[in-house]
Amino acid sequence: MDTRWRNRLIVFVFALLFVFGLSGPLTMIAMGGNYLHRDYYHTPEFRGQLEQFANYLNLFELNAISPEDAKASIAVSEDEINEYRNGLGTLTDTIDNLKFEYEQRIEEAVAAGNQEAMEFYTAERDQRIEETTKVFKDEEYAKTLIMENKEQRIEGYYEERENYRGEYLNYKKQFEYYFKNSVNGKVFTSLGVLQERSASREMNAENKVFTASYTIPADHSVHYWIQGFDLIDPSLDPYDGLIAVSDTSPVVLKADRYRQEQIVWLVYAMASIAALLVCFYRYKKVRALPVEQGNWTLFYNKLPIDVKGLLLLATGLSSIGLMLSVSYQFHAVFDRPWSYGMKQLIITVIAAACWSVTVVQGQLLAAERLNWENFKREWRQGLSIKAGRRIKAYFVHAISSLSDAFLIKSTGTQLVTLLLVVFGLGAAGSLTLYELEPLSTTIYIIVFVVIGLPIVLLLVNKVAYFNRIAKAANELAAGSAGQELAVTGKSALTGLAANLNVLKRGVRTLQNEQARSERLKTELITNVSHDLRTPLTSIITYTGLLKAEDVSTEERLAYIDIIDKKSKRLKVLIDDLFEVSKMASGNVELSLAKADLVQLLQQALAEYDDAIEGSTVQFRVSTPETPVYASVDGQKLWRVFDNLIGNMVKYSLEHSRAYITIRIEDHHQVHITFKNVSKYEYSENGEELLERFKRGDTSRHTEGSGLGLAIAKSIVDLHEGRLDIETDGDLFKVIVVLKLT
Repeated sequence: MDTRWRNRLIVFVFALLFVFGLSGPLTMIAMGGNYLHRDYYHTPEFRGQLEQFANYLNLFELNAISPEDAKASIAVSEDEINEYRNGLGTLTDTIDNLKFEYEQRIEEAVAAGNQEAMEFYTAERDQRIEETTKVFKDEEYAKTLIMENKEQRIEGYYEERENYRGEYLNYKKQFEYYFKNSVNGKVFTSLGVLQERSASREMNAENKVFTASYTIPADHSVHYWIQGFDLIDPSLDPYDGLIAVSDTSPVVLKADRYRQEQIVWLVYAMASIAALLVCFYRYKKVRALPVEQGNWTLFYNKLPIDVKGLLLLATGLSSIGLMLSVSYQFHAVFDRPWSYGMKQLIITVIAAACWSVTVVQGQLLAAERLNWENFKREWRQGLSIKAGRRIKAYFVHAISSLSDAFLIKSTGTQLVTLLLVVFGLGAAGSLTLYELEPLSTTIYIIVFVVIGLPIVLLLVNKVAYFNRIAKAANELAAGSAGQELAVTGKSALTGLAANLNVLKRGVRTLQNEQARSERLKTELITNVSHDLRTPLTSIITYTGLLKAEDVSTEERLAYIDIIDKKSKRLKVLIDDLFEVSKMASGNVELSLAKADLVQLLQQALAEYDDAIEGSTVQFRVSTPETPVYASVDGQKLWRVFDNLIGNMVKYSLEHSRAYITIRIEDHHQVHITFKNVSKYEYSENGEELLERFKRGDTSRHTEGSGLGLAIAKSIVDLHEGRLDIETDGDLFKVIVVLKLT
């Protein structure tokens, strides 16, 4: 046999023996009180039957009263007559009530023209008034009515007493008796003799398996349990005597069965204790068996420590519970040995399987060798801690929702009022019906807990969510974006919250853009002022020097040359500013024509041949071998290329490389890329270089207006293209995207 299966079989057999062994002591605890008596006649069950027989015997024979004698003993006192009349009220009130009761019936009969009905109701009313008057006027008549009522109650007593006669007759077949009245000496017996000595000798004969003296007290009888006995003379006499069981009584069969069960129970208990001792002796060998490693063990080891503990507890308690079930149903096997025996066997096997799983779980937990620190770490990662956190979070959320439900006090007040009215009406209706059906209140409480409270929490959450949305809308109206709202679910409020979040993001973007626009506006004014003032200051300065009388001809020519350069510089700045303003306002018209972008780029590069040759920067140009045609304004696009190539010549790091490439994308777009390493440090946001008067050289020592890239972007935008700038450290990259024809 495979070792794995052999180990499984050993564990299961051990668990089966343990279950069987433990079921014995459990059976002793559960059923020991039933089987520890000397015989059946000393059990509480037999004593209860004996007492029940004595009570029935007292009811039907010893202190039995005939219906005629009971009715003859009826008496009516003056106080009872007065109490009966007081129960009806005063004579005047009673007559008025009767008249009112029949008034509407008589009027309806008259209105319907039903003379017969009118006369019937009138006669009936008069008769009842006459009878009521007679009750108050005639004492004998009132006494007669009370006696009739008492006779009816006595008849009800005897009818109910008959319900017990069947049980009494059954007990008479099981017991023999001899009782004598302690007061008048009257004898009641099932024997053929009346003499006490003879009866005692016969009750203790060899054919009697049980005989006991018995006293029936006067103050303890079944009589008092039956309604109506208070109307009969309650004086009962005590009786003393003997009760016996003969060897032909059905009780003997119960006694024999009890003896058999007692022997089987004792043998079962001893065998189970022996099995339990064997389990304790072999426990170390079973514990030393290796646990099979498989997919289920890998899955089990991944479970949180508290889940493992719960599984261990569940299987262990299930096994013990099944064993208790076997123990408490031990006596049922004697009633139906086959069906109940098989049932007990199946339960025992299932209990053994549960215990096998418990043993294996214990081995796996022991193999982990958790110390206190590891256990605390595992516990913190357990399911119960996570569930506790979730419950705590839900509780905090509920408190927060309850608080948010009153962010707008009127809404919160309306919610509370509505809930009080709805549940108040339900509670009032339940209490109203309580007298008719007490179950209605219980049902109301269950429905309130199961359905009502979740609905209340849902309403509170919805109202709180609505209030948060309303508050966010008010903040948005005031110009404050604030925090975004949580978007959960698919309700209309969720859609509203999502739309408010979009508006908040839009407001936040507009605020950021406005702040950025204000900052750029300030920088624009500063840069324009600086760039225009610098050449203008030089012009004014050198113009003043020219006015001096002691200026030589050479100096005058030099001053004029400087003024000329600064004037041209100032003109370039003003022209660029004018052009970018025109482009921003949309007043520029393009002269579109089909042009080869490769040739246009080559022409722009040719303008810088001398500068490129005299520079330490190595240019690498990569273009397609075939023409790349696009519908463009050649003059303006040439200016874009001129600006970008000029920037590469002026601002590239010495002894570095610059790359220009033309690449066709998706057969309908062309990407023209200009990439170089800058000698100046850029800010992190390269897009700011596209702003007007924004320059890579923040110290502004180089020439240039800072409008070149802004103009280039405007030209590309007019061509429905795109100009993007990317910076990575000192790497500067411009990508021009145009549509192909």
